[in-house]
Amino acid sequence: MTITNNDLIEWKLVNPDIVPIDGWTVLNEEFDGRHSYLVEYYKLCRSGKKNIGRELKTMLETLIQNIYFHGDIYHFDLEQAHKRIKFIENEVKHFESPFAGKPFLLEINQKAIAEALFGFYIFDDELLGGGRWVRQYKEFLLFMARKNGKTPFVAALVLAEWFCGEAGQKVMCASNDYEQAALIFDCINNFREESRAMQKVTRKNIKGIFFGNPKQRKKTGKFSKQNKGSIKKMSALAGAKEGRNLKIVIVDEVHEMKDRTTVMPLRSSLTTQDEPLYIEITTDGVVQDGYLDERLAEARKVLKGEIDKPRWLVWLYTQDSEDEIWNDESSWTKSNPMLGVVKKISDLRDLVEDARSNGAQRAFTLAKEFNWKQLAIGAWLKEEYIINEATFDLSDFKNNWCIVGADLAETNDLCAVTFLFMKPNDPTIYMHTMYFVTSLKANDGQSTDSPTNPEKKDYKQWADDGLCRIIDGGIIDDDVVANYVREVYDKFGIRPYKAGYDQWHAKEFAKITAKNFGDNVPLKIKMNYDTLNIPTRTLEVELRAHHINYNNNEMCRWCLKNTAVKHNNIGYVMPDKIGGYIGNKIDGTMSKIIALAALRECKTAFMSKIGG
Repeated sequence: MTITNNDLIEWKLVNPDIVPIDGWTVLNEEFDGRHSYLVEYYKLCRSGKKNIGRELKTMLETLIQNIYFHGDIYHFDLEQAHKRIKFIENEVKHFESPFAGKPFLLEINQKAIAEALFGFYIFDDELLGGGRWVRQYKEFLLFMARKNGKTPFVAALVLAEWFCGEAGQKVMCASNDYEQAALIFDCINNFREESRAMQKVTRKNIKGIFFGNPKQRKKTGKFSKQNKGSIKKMSALAGAKEGRNLKIVIVDEVHEMKDRTTVMPLRSSLTTQDEPLYIEITTDGVVQDGYLDERLAEARKVLKGEIDKPRWLVWLYTQDSEDEIWNDESSWTKSNPMLGVVKKISDLRDLVEDARSNGAQRAFTLAKEFNWKQLAIGAWLKEEYIINEATFDLSDFKNNWCIVGADLAETNDLCAVTFLFMKPNDPTIYMHTMYFVTSLKANDGQSTDSPTNPEKKDYKQWADDGLCRIIDGGIIDDDVVANYVREVYDKFGIRPYKAGYDQWHAKEFAKITAKNFGDNVPLKIKMNYDTLNIPTRTLEVELRAHHINYNNNEMCRWCLKNTAVKHNNIGYVMPDKIGGYIGNKIDGTMSKIIALAALRECKTAFMSKIGG
């Protein structure tokens, strides 16, 4: 294998204290007659045959430096690492399509991880008897985009350690909820069940997996009930996390965790062990300022040499820029090391193309498929989608039916109600929105820094333009909005077929609307991802197609520009303010989405009413 000067230039490091090894081509890959997959992987990456990101390059360079230049501090021995690699490839079989029944043959990057975890040793002089060499890495962070096989890989590693390591190892599979924790536990158990040899010496019950099988003859030894090792699972919701004496902890999908509540008791349960192993495996997520953000910030300081944590293996599969995601398919392996092996590039290509044109999907795709989180909640809609100068008049829908969406949920100083109209054989959705603002906010001028008008908008001018109504005082009661719906009916004969409202904040609105138009008209709309996901996506699709005629309302345009979307862990979306800033009002957007949610509940019946 050869290397050019250009290759050396391309190998950019985060940590300036680490000097690239110019003579890396002559590094010996043999240690006591064993071939090092870690050194081989390092060479493949340095030559460009394996495309990895800057952060993983730094970790690999650190490992190679420790092998060849810090032998007085770190000892590299492949015996135990290869024992576990051999166990996986000989004893572990896949159980899911399309690989079910086939041996678990590790890729070069997976073997490199195994060698790093189980091949490095450090002298611990705190141990009884004057100290001894122990495994260097007590913690392992594996940060990888989804569908790259991280859960089965770690499950196989842990199972290999449970069988190949010392007796009495207690393993805990943990996650944010019981179902997620069960994923890695079930993966370990399925591997166990696929092997006759492992089945013969183990058993499983509702408490976990244990050594010893009632049918086996041998009653003593490492693979009998005499070995008190176990593998169990737990969730963040479970109590009594303290007081355990664990050897290995695997925490799956830490991106969903808001704080350290789950992990700290588990990490402290490892402190009595000489060679503990705390493993975190995750993709990036959509939780802002959560536990993972804190953990990644710390990990990156370790890579940069700003924090000294030599017993933490930080293995980050990350992109080097967002631009390369959109413009360079060859860079995708930086966050997707198993692309082309277990993850299809055609599927990933389709997701990227969808994200290019789908604002609601963009942030989720970047985070989950490429480990690239949007650091701030940005605009959801491009301005070209929002602008629509088409207008209509309420009199155009005189004596007709409509769907109403009322947003009274956030604050009582500004709110909005939207009337949604449709016509037979017309793809356009017509939306008339009226805004209501308190006199306290409206009288607070644009040039002030008062919290009553942080957005600094001229509501008096908007009122003069007929876009909003100024309500005396500092609070807008529900009856103001309900009475406006009745006013439109009295003036134009426009009758609501359904009137959607936030179930928590518009009870008086519902009572008055029921009194005016019937008990079956008010419709509770839950403010959650399940309910708002489709209406939010529908609004984007219709705006992109310029099928939303919002009467060229300046306040609507302002609210749409202020709107971002937030995601849950399965990619569902709901509206949010850009940056979470209170001055970025989205009441007009919310009233439209509530109206679309109400329409979704009754569209067939509503269309039959209007002759569609």
